[in-house]
Amino acid sequence: MKGGGGSGRRGGGEYGRGGRDDGDGERMMSQFAQIPTSFGHELRACLRCRLVKTYDQFRESGCENCPFLEMDKEHDNVANCTTPNFTGIISVTDPSRSWAARWLRIGRFIPGCYTLAVSEELPEEYQTVCADNNVQYVPPKR
Repeated sequence: MKGGGGSGRRGGGEYGRGGRDDGDGERMMSQFAQIPTSFGHELRACLRCRLVKTYDQFRESGCENCPFLEMDKEHDNVANCTTPNFTGIISVTDPSRSWAARWLRIGRFIPGCYTLAVSEELPEEYQTVCADNNVQYVPPKR
C-alpha cells in the first residue's frame, strides 16, 4: 500500500536517486515510502535510514531512501542491510516540518514509518557503497 496525500512534494532531497521515470527521462522520487503491510515479527528496519517495512516489501521494492543498496535487485542485501532488531516505530507524514523527525535525523527522508533506534551497524562493505554514492551513513550510538 502506498501512502497518499495532496502535497505534491518530492521526497528524498539530497538522495535524489531511484524513483520512477516521468516520461521525459527525468527520475522522480516516490512521494511516500510503503507502509508496512503487517506489524508482526516480519518487520525489518533499514540499517542506514531506519525505514520500517516487511521483509517482502524490501525484497520487492527496496528502500525508498537507499536505492543504491539495491535490495530489490539483490535479495541478500535485504538480510545484510536491514534488521528485525529495533526499538519503537514513528510514522512521519512531513519529515521536513516534524521536530521529532529532525531530532531523529530523518528530516530529509521521505514520509513513512521509521524506527526510533537500531543497535546494529551497516556492514562495512555497504558503508563503502554509501561513501561511493556520496551518501552519509551515521552509525548507531553505543
